[in-house]
Amino acid sequence: MKRTVEIFTAGCPVCEPVVKTVKEMVCGSCEVNVYNLVEQCDDKVCVDKMKEYNITSLPAVAVNGKLLSCCQNRGVSKEELAKAGIGQS
Repeated sequence: MKRTVEIFTAGCPVCEPVVKTVKEMVCGSCEVNVYNLVEQCDDKVCVDKMKEYNITSLPAVAVNGKLLSCCQNRGVSKEELAKAGIGQS
């Protein structure tokens, strides 16, 4: 079964090891697309996919059109900032 693997990155030192790991793990049944969001690909498909998958932090990986659970519900949120006391005297 063919797998489509999409890696979303900012091309930074935190993202690059994830890209390397995925590339080392893929097999002949995998098609890998790396989207560097800093470069924002010419046709903006990478930005559209990021919005479609609701990606809030990088790096992120989607397989066959589904964002992996390890990449979901992360990122900065107002709730977490408030819990940390930000904005409170």
